[in-house]
Amino acid sequence: MTAPPGDAASASVLVGVPPAEAFEVFTNEIDLWWRRGPRFRFAGKSPGVLAFVGGLGGRLVETVELASGTRSFDVGAIVGWDPPRALAVEWRGINFKPGEKTLVEISFEPRGAGTFVTVHHSGWAALPEGHPVRHGQPPAEFARTIGLWWAALLTSLRERIAGEDVPPGPP
Repeated sequence: MTAPPGDAASASVLVGVPPAEAFEVFTNEIDLWWRRGPRFRFAGKSPGVLAFVGGLGGRLVETVELASGTRSFDVGAIVGWDPPRALAVEWRGINFKPGEKTLVEISFEPRGAGTFVTVHHSGWAALPEGHPVRHGQPPAEFARTIGLWWAALLTSLRERIAGEDVPPGPP
């Protein structure tokens, strides 16, 4: 069965470490390589900490300190955890209604002395037409935007692994 147009986006990067190390940096150092700012963070302009909490059955959360106290934003539930080969997260945007979710699948494939990291983000077609997450973009254009968003993040992962400074990203 073929997915509807605009349902999925993928991005990949080759990193210079074995899969176990790539998986470790991706999961345990996510806050150090994931770009900051409203374009990339769920808490918007508030500085937060992004972390995987637990393995299979756990969550991906961003925790921020606000004037009103600490608040955690659930990014998604961890539905796949197979170190160092793969992980999957049921992804929920900040503006998703209850029951709305997409699926992010990340694979870590050995390539020579390095690892080919691929993110495949699908399930967008299940969201209602005109959903605010799409920012008014038609499905194919939105899928391209999501692919470029993930490509920017994977570039930051590659830079972190290579010991380079990770740019914060545009506001």
